[in-house]
Amino acid sequence: MEHKHHKPVSGGKYLGHKNTVARSSAHSRPFAARKFNSISTPGASAPSRFSKPHTGGYKGRSSTGSHGDRPSSSGYKGASHSKPSYNRGGFSGGRGGGSRGGRGGFSQRIDISKFIKKAVITEQSEVFVPEHKFTDFMIDERLKKNILGRGYLVPTPIQDKIIPHILRGSDVVGIANTGTGKTAAFLIPLINKLLANPKQKIIVVVPTRELAIQIETEFKGFAPHLGMWAVCCVGGASIGPQMAALSRSFNVVIGTPGRLRDLIERNKIRLAEYSTIVLDEADRMLDMGFIADIRYMVSRMPKEKHTLFFSATMSDEIKTLISEFLKTPVSISVKTQDTSDRIDQDIIRVPGGKTKNDVLYELLAKPEFDKVIIFGKTKHGVERLSETLRSRGFAAESIHGNKSHGQRQKALKLFKDHHSKILVATDVAARGLDISGVSHVINYDLPATYDDYVHRIGRTGRANKTGKALTFV
Repeated sequence: MEHKHHKPVSGGKYLGHKNTVARSSAHSRPFAARKFNSISTPGASAPSRFSKPHTGGYKGRSSTGSHGDRPSSSGYKGASHSKPSYNRGGFSGGRGGGSRGGRGGFSQRIDISKFIKKAVITEQSEVFVPEHKFTDFMIDERLKKNILGRGYLVPTPIQDKIIPHILRGSDVVGIANTGTGKTAAFLIPLINKLLANPKQKIIVVVPTRELAIQIETEFKGFAPHLGMWAVCCVGGASIGPQMAALSRSFNVVIGTPGRLRDLIERNKIRLAEYSTIVLDEADRMLDMGFIADIRYMVSRMPKEKHTLFFSATMSDEIKTLISEFLKTPVSISVKTQDTSDRIDQDIIRVPGGKTKNDVLYELLAKPEFDKVIIFGKTKHGVERLSETLRSRGFAAESIHGNKSHGQRQKALKLFKDHHSKILVATDVAARGLDISGVSHVINYDLPATYDDYVHRIGRTGRANKTGKALTFV
């Protein structure tokens, strides 16, 4: 049983210099000392911590889960407000996965103060000074022409630091915030590698189908007229066309773990032929229970291979995977803080006499709420909320695990092209998506973990723009 949505909850890409604004001190101030904006209800009191219900789980495998190959975190069987479970017991049913995969379905207790932080934009901002320009890198002139043709002149910090190491063939670990140009950081040197040896094959593994499609699009942008092709293999889409594409000439496979494993087991992908693997958003894949599939793939590749590993966080589990998969890697970290200073963060309280949806309608009716992503915790809840918003006259679309691949891509396109101003989504939209101009992120339901919160709100405040993130508490 899910919470009713009328009931209050308890308890881009940038191309040149990246200007880093001065860090706000509000994030570290005591909760009682903060002044809330007009969205908060004066005088309301709240506990300093909120717990999220222990997530349920799925048994057995699904090819249409919210992330392409797995079920989303909507498998609740009743809500429990008891202390969440922190066991790391893995997931039931082999590759089926629990709602949070290998993490045993736990939820964090997140201090409410972490949802409050004022954006700080100062004239005296620190400016990143890169060591290179793209023309400085030792890459093929044809590739340089394509890069410059896209308007890329100066690399971002992760690109500046990590591209030279990948070009030298080193295994690398890249730790960087979302929206820092990480995709180009590995695609550019790998495309150069293919130009030097067109017979090589590369596999890129990512947690969600949306991220896989986005990487494929980026690849096409860098590789026109270079005689190379990529195949995108994701769950939720028909496997037939993907198998047909794999029977033709290609250089790169980009996909989600479950679908890639299906194709490997069908002998459509022969990993002995692949000399390079990219594990992108590795922390998210760990959370989603994909570790068995990743180990399966890595074990079937040649012993001598080039491994690129990217993550937004560096937990003990991630360190274990790095030691297992990589050989004397070069570690590059350009992550300076959890959330951008360009994101104005605050909480929303529901005053007496109003429902959660009443407050939401009032917010969305304001002209400054121009392009909004609303995050919910369950597939059914997200769909119900989007239908409710449409019935109230709002142009809203939804993305979640019960939507087909085509439906999800259509919803994203309508939102990106400004035909709809609201996208209601589960955490499938929390990572990897590069959607320009998102004015607000609203956490309608509390995220399961603080990392999820960081990635949710990272959809706004991109490309040196200021964004706003609001969380119902």
